[in-house]
Amino acid sequence: MSTPIQWLSTAEAAKFLGITPRTLYRFIDEGQIAGYRFGRVIRLKQDDVDAFIESSRITPGTLEHLYPEVVGDSRATARGAEDE
Repeated sequence: MSTPIQWLSTAEAAKFLGITPRTLYRFIDEGQIAGYRFGRVIRLKQDDVDAFIESSRITPGTLEHLYPEVVGDSRATARGAEDE
């Protein structure tokens, strides 16, 4: 026997992901997460949302560009001189 599909509204899915509905619609439109249209409503499968979360996992070592090492920071040099 198959497990019944757990459907989420776009509002529920956006809240679950911690994003705005507008961002969710963009992800659906870009094909990053599957959405299903039933008449005028759009629904998402909980399993698809869970898979999207897992596919969004950050690989360690890929965020260094967000916290660059500052070389020759004059403030650090001045603080070092004060410590002496």
